[in-house]
Amino acid sequence: MESHYAACLFAGLEISGTNGEVMPGQWEYQIGPCVGIDAGDQIWISRYILDRVCEDFQIHCTLHPKPITKGDWNGAGMHTNVSTKSMREKGGLTVIKKAIDQLGARHKEHIASYGEGNELRLTGKLETADIDTFSYGVANRGCSVRIGRDTERDGFGYFEDRRPSSNADPYIVTGMIMDTIMRTGDVPEIKATDRDLA
Repeated sequence: MESHYAACLFAGLEISGTNGEVMPGQWEYQIGPCVGIDAGDQIWISRYILDRVCEDFQIHCTLHPKPITKGDWNGAGMHTNVSTKSMREKGGLTVIKKAIDQLGARHKEHIASYGEGNELRLTGKLETADIDTFSYGVANRGCSVRIGRDTERDGFGYFEDRRPSSNADPYIVTGMIMDTIMRTGDVPEIKATDRDLA
């Protein structure tokens, strides 16, 4: 991961962190913050760099959302943190909740575009939501969309869409999210699920 991190920095990408994950051999890296289509560009290039670094070490990397299907192992997602200017300003939590309601109204459309094999990962277990049911909550890793504790406390910030799979097309994901949350009109309000200690 250090070699990938260094190569991304050398390439000028906004890589902001790496960490080991729950499943053996599973690693995560974060790209961002990015603005608009640049998010897709940077994720796409970072994946290319990952493939090339893996070649150097003669190892195989997969972006499959559920590389190990036997046993209780977490899958792999492309969790997407989202904010607009108004979400980062005073009173932004209200804007965030409206955006979440809009995402819930188009849940099936989003799921259909959030990567292949996602049905293997989004089971409602192992820090995932059920693929057929939209949910959100504060500090709840078992929801479709998560609001962080800091965002709730401060009243502004960002939200995390936890539905995209690790192999999702970042252009489609960011495009759909922005198309959905920038729409105007009334949508039904969705009730938050209970917190999960995560």
